[in-house]
Amino acid sequence: MDPNHRDPHPRGDGDPHRIPGGPQPGPAERRPRPPQGPDLGQPVPPRVRTVELVAGGHLVTVNPVDGSEIEVCPPGRHPSPPVRRTPDDRAALAAAARPPAPPGVPRTHHRLLERDRERDTLVQLLARGRSVRLTGARGSGRTVLLDAVATRCEGLAPDGVVRLDGHHRTADELLHALCAAVHLLPAHRPGPALLAELAGEIGAVVLIDDAEIGGAALDSFLAATPECAVLLACTPEVPAPGEEARVEEVVLDGIGRSGGLTLLAQGAGRALSEDEVSWAGDLWFESEGLPLRFVQAGALLHQRDLLREESGSAEAPLPTVAEGAAPAALLASRLSEAARATLGFAYALGGEVPHQAHLPALVGDTHADAALTELLDCGLVTPVGNRYRLAAGVTEQLAAKGYADEGERAHTAAQHYTWWTGHPSVTPERAAAESDAVLAALTALVGGQDPARQATAVLLARTVAPALAAGLAWGAWERVLRSGQEAARLSGEVAEEAYFHHELGILALCQDRLDRARAELEAAVALRGALADKRGTVAGRRALALVADRAGETVPVTRAVLPADGPPLPPRRTASAAPTERRPRATPPAGVTRVQPAAPVTGATVVGGPAATAAKDGRPGRAALTGARRNLVAAGAGALLVAVLGTVVTLGAINGDDEEPASVDRVTTEQTTPEDEGDEGTEAEQPADSAEPSTDPGEDGVTGTPDDPTPSDSASPSESESDEPSSSPSDRPSTSPSDRPTTKPPTTPPTSSKPPTTPPPSSPDPEPSDTTPTEDPDPEDPEPGTDNSASGPAPEPSTSQMLS
Repeated sequence: MDPNHRDPHPRGDGDPHRIPGGPQPGPAERRPRPPQGPDLGQPVPPRVRTVELVAGGHLVTVNPVDGSEIEVCPPGRHPSPPVRRTPDDRAALAAAARPPAPPGVPRTHHRLLERDRERDTLVQLLARGRSVRLTGARGSGRTVLLDAVATRCEGLAPDGVVRLDGHHRTADELLHALCAAVHLLPAHRPGPALLAELAGEIGAVVLIDDAEIGGAALDSFLAATPECAVLLACTPEVPAPGEEARVEEVVLDGIGRSGGLTLLAQGAGRALSEDEVSWAGDLWFESEGLPLRFVQAGALLHQRDLLREESGSAEAPLPTVAEGAAPAALLASRLSEAARATLGFAYALGGEVPHQAHLPALVGDTHADAALTELLDCGLVTPVGNRYRLAAGVTEQLAAKGYADEGERAHTAAQHYTWWTGHPSVTPERAAAESDAVLAALTALVGGQDPARQATAVLLARTVAPALAAGLAWGAWERVLRSGQEAARLSGEVAEEAYFHHELGILALCQDRLDRARAELEAAVALRGALADKRGTVAGRRALALVADRAGETVPVTRAVLPADGPPLPPRRTASAAPTERRPRATPPAGVTRVQPAAPVTGATVVGGPAATAAKDGRPGRAALTGARRNLVAAGAGALLVAVLGTVVTLGAINGDDEEPASVDRVTTEQTTPEDEGDEGTEAEQPADSAEPSTDPGEDGVTGTPDDPTPSDSASPSESESDEPSSSPSDRPSTSPSDRPTTKPPTTPPTSSKPPTTPPPSSPDPEPSDTTPTEDPDPEDPEPGTDNSASGPAPEPSTSQMLS
């Protein structure tokens, strides 16, 4: 066989990799294929569920990670005008507002007894557009009466009947709930102006059960809904409205003895015996005719019948009157295991009964949802809004009998709600519907001292707060934030405490409470700054800037002005930035004529321009050679000496000759630019004023002419013997401590800043001379050994130094 051209046919299967006579390839021996999808072994991080809401004039982005962000709503993001709901939409919304029906068939159905007169009165008042306040004790049957009134008021108002839950609700929350029940407001929380406009146009019969608003709050709610007829069912402890509110008052008393007997027979499911009728009379007197007590007493008689059937005894003792007046503990002892566990959770949550869908997970029984029906038949729970609560007095009766919970059930409920609200399938609306039970679990944990429970409370609040904000349940959102902030403070979780402060600030800003918003946001920024949380700090500062803008304050903005290119350079000392104090100027040495400074030029090397004559007014001129520029000394690098190079040559006039006097325009200056200044050139430094008078120019005003008076010997200029400047060293000290030899100046003054072809080498530092200067240096001037300017006389150099 050709090793380069293998024939697959002799192997019989066309597989070039199978050994003849070997085992047949199986599924396990096949080569693996490349994966067609993503690697499922790597954990995929959960998506952050952010929701954008329009609250008034702001766009709020609910971010569960770093906290909510707020900004002024852009023009294109404003929601469309609200539209009214159709009758079908209102019917569906009203059905969702009622508590869910428990599984199974209720054993009894309680109907309205001896309330016809109160019902007719309420319907007549509402039909005339009047607002009514229905007061009655807990357990008097206010909810059942509201159901009957709602049925009779259908069609009275254009927007129908709207039922609201007033339990733990403020007037503002009720107003928002009313607008949401009549108008379609998706992801929109109206501001105060729009809210007042929408509420003023609503014409409906509003029924508020378990209302807790009164006084000024009730007055404001009624004033905001002038086209509505409002019926509030509350207890007598709620404050009454003001006199100008014009609210009718209807008091709901207990039922009569015959009505009590009817309820007792319905609960027992049979006719009453003589002993039971007598016992019912004592109970009616003890309970003051509250219908709830007769419902619970009927449940006691039904349990008594079950006990007789189980024991086979024909007789069983009746409950005492005290047990009939407070039957909660006795009824609980005869319930099923799932019903007792459900009652225990409701007791631990402050009376809030979890939704029946959560009972199997909480209790650990797949049929635990049926326990709600058992509790309803016994009269231990009652519907409140869209949920159930323990009936009036049940919590107190269980506590009096020692029915205590150590917090285990509340902790379990908190852990369950943390998992449930964080699940991606749970919508914000569902979380908002269960907000009361969540708040109850949170409150029960915050009051404890167990660190583990405090941590659970923080986690629950951190998880449920964004869902409540997105579900527009902002009243519950605020209560969750405050409870979470307290739990985070007690547990020492600074990052979570900062989050709750930030969210409270955002909420206060949306509600136009600017002072509160500023305080909360500043606390959040301070905590996040201590934790080096940059993203959170930036979000908090943005919100603070918006608060300042709303309050009309000016936000100081500090900016660092940087050069257009490159990092900031150290300040350079120029003529405009020189110190303003003026120091006395030393007398120029002999042979030097004062001239005006040359015009500023640019270039690597500065060449002095033509000198100007002194002013004719007699004021001293300015010497071009006395102002050497000073450079900054780098720290730790030593003193950087800038040598002023050049020799000033003045052609003096020869007394008695007919030749023209030497021109003072022959003065030439050379100055080397330091390397660090590049092409910027050197600016002439302005010398200080001289402390001594200058040389007298004579009558013609020109220095160096024969008519000039002879100066003193100490200041006599050295006269030249020829027209050419001498290259020999002068007998007088020069104006600069430089030992550079004097060079011949150009015949014509340069007019450009072109640098010389061969720049002169830098001179070394001059050695100090033993010659004492003619003047003491100014105390503020630098020492002569380190002076880099010609502002004072320099030591006289020796002849060897001048020739070197």
